Amino acid sequence: MSSTNGSLGRKLRMALVGGGGAAFIGKVHASAAVRDGRAELVAGALSSNPERAKASASMFGISDERCYESYEQMLATEQALPADERIDFVSIATPNFLHFPVAKAALESGFHVLCDKPMTVNSEQAEQLVSLVEETGRVFALTHNYTGYPLIRHARQLIQDGELGTIQAVRVRYMQGWMRTIEFGAEMERGGWKFDAEKNGRAGTLGDVGTHAFNLARYLSGLKPQDLSCTLRQFLPNNPLDDYGHVLVRAEEGALIAISVSQVTHGRYNDLEIEIDGTDGALTWRQESPNQLTLRHNAKPIQIVERHPGADYINESGVAACRLPPGHPEGFIEGFANVYRSAYDDMIKVSAGEKVDLASAVYPTVRDGAEGIRFLERCLQSNDENGDWVSMD
Repeated sequence: MSSTNGSLGRKLRMALVGGGGAAFIGKVHASAAVRDGRAELVAGALSSNPERAKASASMFGISDERCYESYEQMLATEQALPADERIDFVSIATPNFLHFPVAKAALESGFHVLCDKPMTVNSEQAEQLVSLVEETGRVFALTHNYTGYPLIRHARQLIQDGELGTIQAVRVRYMQGWMRTIEFGAEMERGGWKFDAEKNGRAGTLGDVGTHAFNLARYLSGLKPQDLSCTLRQFLPNNPLDDYGHVLVRAEEGALIAISVSQVTHGRYNDLEIEIDGTDGALTWRQESPNQLTLRHNAKPIQIVERHPGADYINESGVAACRLPPGHPEGFIEGFANVYRSAYDDMIKVSAGEKVDLASAVYPTVRDGAEGIRFLERCLQSNDENGDWVSMD
């Protein structure tokens, strides 16, 4: 039992929906959630295929008794258990079209939720979840894991403290190339649903990595988008959804956000990079070198900031997100774990009768999820209208 759960006096109990079989992201959730010893995975509805779900249970350490055939069965059974046995929260690692019904049912059953992105497949669903979170007072965190990287937290605090002055421009590029290996029409071991607009939503690469790019730009800069122009392409033959695109966002006070996304760029694996320009300085961070942050000021030496929890140049936000000593790489799973850890802090507050302030949360909330869906819909509208400018309101 971790003392960091304070007055709760025990580990939080987790249920996982999805993630069984060959799925990748469910294993990431399961690993990240227990990384600090504050939670344990005790239940799951791991697949829509009961045999696959049962076969996956032992891999996750879930007993046969709490390996359920559906999320509906899981929620009903867990809700009926005594309070000292039932789950506390549900993690959702399913295809996109299931995010909404699972999250809605979990919230209505009284459980907290951690959900993979994008939150839903349309704004109507997203707004329903916002209302449900506000009505129930439950914690809802969206696992935009890049917001959990130590130097992203450090950079965000620098910007809020005015280190870069007034933010004028943000450039985000998220480049991958894995789609070049896809044979469309052939059966895929995992991820085939991403090319089905009914299960994925109509935004392909834009929905998969563009949501991360937009969220990171908003999280770091704090800029409020006003309108946008988007152009998408389907460069791969037989790909039913977009695989490349550019978005230009006009933000408050004349600031600009430029986003480029691709999953067809040869030799790129998970190359997310963000640059931010302010009146007094600029910064650059790249996900494939996540433990370094570059700061630039005119007429001064370029500063390479290394992730170092013991250094006096790392601010409180950065230190709080560090897990390992300097020189020991931290990355993808730790980013997820930091989102979980921050959500746990709010779960403990709720258990003590306190109300969670969504505006001050350090993790992406249900409101961020709704904004992300609105961004996708406006991008698709702009693309359908040949790149015309579309209001974000």
